[in-house]
Amino acid sequence: MILLTVLFLCIISTYSASVKGHTTGPSLNNDKLYKFAYSAEVYVDQVKASLQKSAGYRISSGVDVNLLWRNPDNDDDQLVKITMKDVQVENVNERPADKNIFKGKSTEKIIGKEYLEALQRPIMVELVRGKVRALFLISHCVLSFCKNTTQWGSKAQIVHKDRYTCIWKDFVQDLKAEKQIQFVMRDVLLSLLLNAYYMFVFLVFFFQFLQIKTFYSYQNEPGFTQNIKRGLASLFQLQLHSGSSREVDISGKCDTTYHVRQDQVTKIKDLDSCEIEKKGFTSHNKILDISTKATSATVYVLEDSFIKSIKAEENFVFALNYRRKTGAKIVSKQRLELKSVQAGTGLIAAKQVAGVIKTLDPNYVAIALEAEPVKSECKKCPSLSEHWKNIREQMHPDKLSKPDAAKSFLSFIQNIRKATKEEILKIIKSENKELLPQVVDAVTSAQTPESLEAMLEFLDFKDASTFILQERFLYACGFASHPSETLLKSLTEKFKGDVASQEIRETLVIVMGALIRKLCDRDGCKLPAVVEAKRLILNRLEKASKDDNVQMYLLALKNALLPEAIPVLLKYAESGEGPISSLAATALQRYDPSFLTKEVKETMNRIYHQTRKIHEKTVRTTAAAILLNSNPSYMEVKNILLSIGELPMEMNKYMLSMIQDILRFEMPSSKTVRQVLKDMRAHNYDRFSKMGSSSAYTGYITRGPDVSSTYSLDILYSGSGILRRSNMNIRVFDRSTDLHAIQVVLEAQGLESIIAATPDEGEENLDSFAGMSAILFGFQLRPVTFFQGYGDLMSKMLSATGDPMNVVKGLVLLTDFLQEIQLQSGPTASAEFMGGLAIDISGGMEFSLWYRESKTNVKNRVAMFVAGNTEVDSFFVKTGMETTLETETALDFISTVQFSQYPFLVCMQMDRVDSPFRTHMTKYESLPSGRRYTARRGKAATLAGNEYPLHQENSNMCKKVFGAKSDSAGGWF
Repeated sequence: MILLTVLFLCIISTYSASVKGHTTGPSLNNDKLYKFAYSAEVYVDQVKASLQKSAGYRISSGVDVNLLWRNPDNDDDQLVKITMKDVQVENVNERPADKNIFKGKSTEKIIGKEYLEALQRPIMVELVRGKVRALFLISHCVLSFCKNTTQWGSKAQIVHKDRYTCIWKDFVQDLKAEKQIQFVMRDVLLSLLLNAYYMFVFLVFFFQFLQIKTFYSYQNEPGFTQNIKRGLASLFQLQLHSGSSREVDISGKCDTTYHVRQDQVTKIKDLDSCEIEKKGFTSHNKILDISTKATSATVYVLEDSFIKSIKAEENFVFALNYRRKTGAKIVSKQRLELKSVQAGTGLIAAKQVAGVIKTLDPNYVAIALEAEPVKSECKKCPSLSEHWKNIREQMHPDKLSKPDAAKSFLSFIQNIRKATKEEILKIIKSENKELLPQVVDAVTSAQTPESLEAMLEFLDFKDASTFILQERFLYACGFASHPSETLLKSLTEKFKGDVASQEIRETLVIVMGALIRKLCDRDGCKLPAVVEAKRLILNRLEKASKDDNVQMYLLALKNALLPEAIPVLLKYAESGEGPISSLAATALQRYDPSFLTKEVKETMNRIYHQTRKIHEKTVRTTAAAILLNSNPSYMEVKNILLSIGELPMEMNKYMLSMIQDILRFEMPSSKTVRQVLKDMRAHNYDRFSKMGSSSAYTGYITRGPDVSSTYSLDILYSGSGILRRSNMNIRVFDRSTDLHAIQVVLEAQGLESIIAATPDEGEENLDSFAGMSAILFGFQLRPVTFFQGYGDLMSKMLSATGDPMNVVKGLVLLTDFLQEIQLQSGPTASAEFMGGLAIDISGGMEFSLWYRESKTNVKNRVAMFVAGNTEVDSFFVKTGMETTLETETALDFISTVQFSQYPFLVCMQMDRVDSPFRTHMTKYESLPSGRRYTARRGKAATLAGNEYPLHQENSNMCKKVFGAKSDSAGGWF
């Protein structure tokens, strides 16, 4: 049934045999020895630095090339012997003797006698049509007539008799098979469609199962010497006509394009397309991640259809997206130049390659041309326990707002990633209560199977006494840079089980939502653990009867941002009461505008205009913000503008400030707003002169070539002058994406009874409540409650100390990037960038009935440390560059309200203290013996503190507030 398949392959083989005498690749002359000069160089430096000052090294040698065997049936099938001689290792750039780590050392001492012998041991490469024949090349088939028929077994087994026999000679020899593989077909005239189908099945079967390796070397040679020789052998692959193909070399199976012009051939290899085993990971958000660019080009100069010279160059560039000056590059160069042609040995007479190899040296075996993973071990590195002893003092809670804490945090993570579960547990179980939360941060952030197993074994969620450690573990999971399905599955199982603390139970499901989104963003939405977690959250939300449970699952959906959750969120936003409605609306606000369908907009319009029921101001203003930020229509904007003047007084002022902020900051909907404002019914003095204290303002923190950041402050008051909601946001964005870095929301309700004021419409029955909610780097944290109910309010007021309440405090892994690279010249390179943040966010509210004043204060204390290490490791020498940057700052947002008179005096302040900023760069070269060369450079600067400007009306109000305080203070004496 597969006769056409065999005929097709045989025709191709026959065509290959027919081209005898016509070579399509480089051809070596018989009885000649080609002597080349070879060098392989690596450079590591900053992205824009000159190579003349880079760290690096050069391996140089002579290379002898001669032809051992040529296929008598195909001149393009050649077996070539390649031998490296007189290997030398030296600096890639000239250096004084005291800075030359190779000075006074022979190559044998640098590399080692055994390794040098292996490096200079010859290799054999079979070249077919100018390519190293590596995978699935079947040369010739010979048909012989037989009598009986055959059939293709149902289990993809070949059941043969004697009618037609197809013998794959080279294939059998290469696999050292003892029997001939026979295919006997039953019918020559079967349907073409059916035969095409079987041909496809046949090819798929063989292309997935069979492998021929024709790079010959000693099997047990050290990996790094094999890779260097693989890199040299890969240079001999080329084709003499322009075109593209998938080509296998040391880099793997890559898309390769050839451009031929007279005696020059240029080979461009797409390194991003290479199929090879790689180790590495990236950060979840692109702004916090690393940009990479990799290029490879090889230029061949030919003479008499053979290689005269080769120049190959690879470039790998890495840059921190939020500061592109922090980056590195690796340059790998290879040069091969023909020096002379001498008389050589004659060809070996044989029909098959295997016979030639066996004649030369039976120790040679066929191995893959792709590089094998090689990693040198650190012999003098401290153990995990030793490392922890050296850094533990820097992780003390009192030092968490310093860059040294973030630096120690990152180095600890690196060591944990190399540790076993037992080593990790030993530290966790022996540490004291003050430092244990920081250990939990680091162990969880390591994100290895061993670290996760250690944490799950250590933490007992049935024990409420370890609440702080459980919370730190869960928050670290929520900030995970590259979470695994196993992590989500483990947390889901914990949530289904017994959890002693209700707050931890809430945090568990909130973190599950964050992990769902991160896994879905990496095309993991169909993973079993993700499917199970989504189903659990949605089903339990549907069955939830208590408000606390409903809010818990809504917070999880606010993190998950599932498209299928939008109808559920719409239902709770429109029909929910109080905090539930507000939470559902803010969850919808986090979705990308592309998900906000016509149904979403219709619901938001109903909420804002209260066409079905009365809603709180916080929900209505959120609905308006969703509409205005999702490509609103002309009529939607017009209806919002026409509503101003009909709203409660403070809401009037807030909506007016929102419209003015859209226009001033040139937001996407500003064009539509301007069109509507041409209508005098929407744009008139009566509407735009409304009084009040509420406001909305957006401004820039920084505007740079790489990223920019903005801050926004929205404050909504009740009609009685008491804070209803304060919303501070900091966003970072570049040309393609953005990051919601920080959001701190202070919300209060039902406080009018304190000053005997009348609640606003729709808010008459609200319980007294104040709390704070935070989003940090896109992750919604569990909200914090200051007080709940009038009794709790009075208790907190009487016992208040004025100290802020902590929202989040700990260590966060922001940037987490690792990429291992196989250089074409043989060595292995790696680029690792990590960014850690030590953060302390707290907030508080103060009331003074005597002075009829309220104050809210949000304090943000952060310290950041970023470390990058780009290294080339050749086992006998390492070269690389370490780069760091560090900074610390504090950002305070203070809102003061005096309600002793009307209109109320409201002053908002947003201050940043002086911020030191330091960068360091170290280039190095080192030998295993300990000899090391380093070159260091650093810069330090201070970013001056700043009070960020708000609107002029706020400035005037602040003068009155602090002027009134000054007068009041002076009146006592």
